[in-house]
Amino acid sequence: MGVLQPHTVPLEFDLQNDPIAMAEAILAHQPAIVGIGIYIWNVTLCHRLVRTLKRLRRELVVVLGGPQVSHETAQHPIVADTDYVITGEADVAFGQLCQAILVGQRPEQTILPAPLPDLAALDLPYHYYREEDIAHRILYVESSRGCPFHCTFCLSALDHAVRLFPLGPFLAAMQQLLERGARRFKFVDRSFNLHLARAEAILDFFLTFLRRQPTEELFLHFEMIPDRLPESLRQLLQQFPAGVVQLEIGIQSFNGEVQQQICRRQDDQLTEQNLRWLRQSTGIHLHTDLIAGLPGEDLASFAAGFDRLLVLEPHEIQIGLLKRLPGTPLGQGMIFNPDPPYELLYNQTIDFTTMQRIKRLSHYWDMIGNSGRFPHTLALLRQIGASPCATLMQLSDWLYDQTAALHGIALRRLCQLLVQGGVELFQLELTHIQQVVLRDYQRVDPGGQLPLLARQSPLAANGDTAQPRRQRRHRF
Repeated sequence: MGVLQPHTVPLEFDLQNDPIAMAEAILAHQPAIVGIGIYIWNVTLCHRLVRTLKRLRRELVVVLGGPQVSHETAQHPIVADTDYVITGEADVAFGQLCQAILVGQRPEQTILPAPLPDLAALDLPYHYYREEDIAHRILYVESSRGCPFHCTFCLSALDHAVRLFPLGPFLAAMQQLLERGARRFKFVDRSFNLHLARAEAILDFFLTFLRRQPTEELFLHFEMIPDRLPESLRQLLQQFPAGVVQLEIGIQSFNGEVQQQICRRQDDQLTEQNLRWLRQSTGIHLHTDLIAGLPGEDLASFAAGFDRLLVLEPHEIQIGLLKRLPGTPLGQGMIFNPDPPYELLYNQTIDFTTMQRIKRLSHYWDMIGNSGRFPHTLALLRQIGASPCATLMQLSDWLYDQTAALHGIALRRLCQLLVQGGVELFQLELTHIQQVVLRDYQRVDPGGQLPLLARQSPLAANGDTAQPRRQRRHRF
C-alpha cells in the first residue's frame, strides 16, 4: 500500500457472515475505497456484499481482485456492480490505483491488468499476522509463485514461469514468525519440490528449529510433485518426527491417455514408488488428490485409479469433481454448473447420474476413509469384490438411499448404518461386522457400546423403527 499503509485497515470475514453485518463492519471505518479479494468460493457472497455497500453508500469506490475475476472478467455478474477490477497479481497495482483515485486521477477503464510484480521488490507481509492468528490458525506462506506444468483444468496452466521469492529474506521472515510462537505453516507453492536445493534449504531450516527445540510442536504443509523425490530430499524428510509434515500430492488420474488430454506430465511408476516409500519409511501424512470427470476418463477408469492409489495407503484420498475455472481451456463436450464452484454436470464419458453418484461417494468417503475413524471396517470392505471403489460406490448409493444426507450423520448413526449395510448389501455375518465396527467406534469412545442390530430390523436415525427410503439400483 506504500504511503497509504497507515491508513489501510484489513478486515476478515468467512462464508457464514451475513452481508448486511459485513457491510456494517466495513462502513464503520468510513472508507473511501474498499478492496475485496474474490475467489471461487466467496464470489456469490461477495456479490451480495458489493450490492449492499453500493445501496448504502453509492459514492464508495469498490475494487475487486483475485483469481475468480482475473479471467473472463466481463462475464462475471459482480463486475457490473463494481467500480474497478484489477486482474492478475495486484500486490503493487492496488496501492497505486488507490493513490490515483484519492488524488482525483481515476482511470477511465474499469478493468485494469496488473503487471507481474518483481517478487524481490515486494515487502513480505508476514509481520501483519496478529497474535491471535499465530495462536489459533495455520499461517499461509509462499516461497514461490507459478507452476511449470500446464494441466488444462488448473489456472496455473496460464502461468508463464515459476518465480521465486529471495530465499534469505523469506527464511528471515519465517524465523521471526517462529520467535513469535508460530508453529503451523501451510506453503501455498504449487510445486514445492521443483527447485530441489531451495526445498532442501527450507526443510533444513525447520529441522534446525526442531533440533534446537525438540519438545516444540510443529506442522508444515507442502504441495509436492509426485514423481520428483531424489535421495537428498528423502534423507531430509526422514528426519522429521511423525505428524510434523503433511504432503499434498496431486495424482488426478493414473490413466495415461487422460493425462495426455489434460497436458499433464507424470511418471506413474515413479509416483507409486515415491508414495510407497513415503508411507513405509517416514511419518509424513500423505494427502492425495484424484479428480473425477477429466476428459476421456469414464467411471471404470476413475475406479481403477482409485483402487491403484488405495493400495498405496495414503492417509487421505480427496475425490474432487472437475471444475471449469474461468480462464482454463476446458469446456468442449462438457457441461458445467453455471454457478460457483462450476462443477462438472456431465461429459462425453460420464453422465449426470453417474457424476452425482461420484459426488456422493466423495462425501461418504470423507466420513469413512479420510476421517481415519474406520480402519478395520475399511479393511473388511476392501476384501469384498475385485474393486474396492465399486464396493464403496455400492455402499455410497445405499447410504444415500437410507439417509438422503451427505452431512450431519452422527458417528453412532454412521456405525449403525455400516453394520446394516454390511449385512444387507454384502451378506456379511452380523456378529462379525458388528465386532469390526464396534472396534473402530471404541477408538473414539473407549468402552462405548452400539445398539445391537437384529438381522431383519431396519434402522432409524434415532434408534426408532423407521422404513428406509426406496433403494435405487445402479450398475457400476
